[in-house]
Amino acid sequence: MSKPGTEDHNLKPDVLVIGGGNAAMTAALQAREAGKSVTVIEAAPKAYRGGNSRHTRNFRCMHNGPLGVLTGDYDPDEYFDDLLKVTKGDTDPQLAKLAIENSESAYRWMEAHGVRFQPSLSGTLSLSRTNAFFLGGGKALVNAYYARAEDAGITILYDAHANHLEISNNQVTEVWVSTKAQELCFKPAAVVVASGGFQADTDWLARAWGPAAKNFLIRGTPYNRGVVLKDLLDQDIQSVGDPTQCHAVAIDGRAPKFDGGIVTRLDCVPFSIVVNRNAERFYDEGEDVWPKRYAIWGRLVAAQPDQVGYAIIDSKSRDLFMPSVFPPIEADTIPQLATKLGLAPNKLEHTIETFNAACKPGPFKPTELDGLSTQGLSPAKTNWARPIHEPPFYGYSLRPGVTFTYLGLKVDQTARVSGKQGPMENLWAAGEIMAGSILGQGYLAGFGMTIGTVFGQIAGREAATHA
Repeated sequence: MSKPGTEDHNLKPDVLVIGGGNAAMTAALQAREAGKSVTVIEAAPKAYRGGNSRHTRNFRCMHNGPLGVLTGDYDPDEYFDDLLKVTKGDTDPQLAKLAIENSESAYRWMEAHGVRFQPSLSGTLSLSRTNAFFLGGGKALVNAYYARAEDAGITILYDAHANHLEISNNQVTEVWVSTKAQELCFKPAAVVVASGGFQADTDWLARAWGPAAKNFLIRGTPYNRGVVLKDLLDQDIQSVGDPTQCHAVAIDGRAPKFDGGIVTRLDCVPFSIVVNRNAERFYDEGEDVWPKRYAIWGRLVAAQPDQVGYAIIDSKSRDLFMPSVFPPIEADTIPQLATKLGLAPNKLEHTIETFNAACKPGPFKPTELDGLSTQGLSPAKTNWARPIHEPPFYGYSLRPGVTFTYLGLKVDQTARVSGKQGPMENLWAAGEIMAGSILGQGYLAGFGMTIGTVFGQIAGREAATHA
């Protein structure tokens, strides 16, 4: 490697944080408030700083009574039960409960560091009891943290890529970082890695998923390419999670390849039927309330021909969900809609007629499980099953939209990374790069922010103590 550049940087900070999203900035602020010198390495340019946190909008939080904008109560047992349902038990219960039980204090910490909350949004993600929504969205949260960091004297390097962490005797001795101007060799006392998963490296996705992954869209940041993760795994740092598991939702097929964000997600599925390229239904669209099921639909669509699906609704469902950034395809008849979507008109018409015939009368309750189910249909639609027969008709194309991958670094309850010779002496991890310990599969709305904030706090404190 070439020698480090000569710009005036503190190459021996107490704590070096690799990453620039919620988990990274939480760790940086926590370490700085402990009196340590802190440098943050952010791969993105300043305008795109913040990783996937730029696209988030809420934080799942336990509370034993009304808390800020949160209504009612959401105790840790119910929270953990919700997590077990979506992960099917594939979680580290100790780490999961640690994140859950510290989420209430994390809410207050976020408020104290400039994050503002608003009442929950309406539509299929109405979560007034369980999730606190950020006023201004994730971008406002990111900006609040960076403003605090700058005021606190934290050094932030943008367009800075951590290429290699040198490990010797179970500790990180050097971190090589490339900027536009030079190559730097940091020798920090402690390191926190919070640089996300590998989802933006589509070649890596294809190695894990097969060629179908080339058709996936990456709704998160294009800067999470797993460089730090791969570097550490190549040095026998212990891994956790399955490379084929990820937070993948069904997003509008017209979304860009990268960085489409949350506005490209489609929330119409519970009130629709979803068909594949052959105009055939393939899963129960009404299985559960949307916040507990939206994250399975990316994988479901990924398993269909050409990795594409189509959600079909009629006029009476048009205003029941938050709109996508793209307007739906509209037609006065089902055959016309099929033609516009590129589906066989006779097949789609048959599928919808069969579905309509299986629908039975009953009370329709869009904000709760209503038991309004089809009869004699496979797969069944177990809630919100109403005939699709009132024009105009609307359709959306669906593609798998990957937010982040679950293959990551194994950590303990202090967020310390597990090396090949036991716990690393000076390396901690927070956020998506270690979330696979808790999210073995599935996803719970707002829980990624919970993991990032709680383990960011822990990692920052522990790194500061070591330094």
